Amino acid sequence: MIARFTSTNNHSEMNLELHALIFDLDGVIVHTPEIHRRSWHRLAEELHVPFTEEQHYRMQGLVRRASLDVFLNGAPISDELAQQYMDRKNSFFVELLRDLKPDAVCPGIVPLISEARAAGLKVALGSSSQNARNVLAALQLLPLFDMVADGNTVSRNKPAPDIFLWVAEQLGITPAQAAVFEDSRAGMQAALTGGFWAVGIGGEHGPGAHIVVSTLAGFTLSALREQIQYFHEKTGK
Repeated sequence: MIARFTSTNNHSEMNLELHALIFDLDGVIVHTPEIHRRSWHRLAEELHVPFTEEQHYRMQGLVRRASLDVFLNGAPISDELAQQYMDRKNSFFVELLRDLKPDAVCPGIVPLISEARAAGLKVALGSSSQNARNVLAALQLLPLFDMVADGNTVSRNKPAPDIFLWVAEQLGITPAQAAVFEDSRAGMQAALTGGFWAVGIGGEHGPGAHIVVSTLAGFTLSALREQIQYFHEKTGK
């Protein structure tokens, strides 16, 4: 069943006790945007339409239909034809996914997840990608996740907070007891609106992150807790 949630913001009730880490997929666990770009480029060549880097950038964090709207520059299209285009693009993506190996995992991800699990924290995925499980399986990471939410899980995807709220509900925790790791503006907005601790990775996640890191390489659970404590002492939140 596709869940739907009402947006809530619990920033005034942030909890210093972490119970879960929730990760985005693309750009956080693995850099699949390049695979998506190549897939959209192949569709563009097939349809004889232009596809630019600017369009690809605007697609980051969006679900398939929203990405298709960007691909078509907002041109109207029937639902039937839209589905055909999305299916065709996805077939290209799945084909290219066969070349994805475990060594493609972003630096720092496995050590951080391993540390979190050893400390008794839950680990979950909150991704707009409908291929999330396939990607995790290709990377041999699927067994490390207690919960996987993908583009099929909720009716409203990022920037709505629904996917993260659904994960929190399934794990039996409040949003304030979880840290979300995001690299896109849509994902960051979803995490903040939902009332989660938000860790921004790289420089494209926009404003508002409680913690900002350029990479998760060398980033530890202890460092996360320390920075949450520092943010709390500095802001009183």
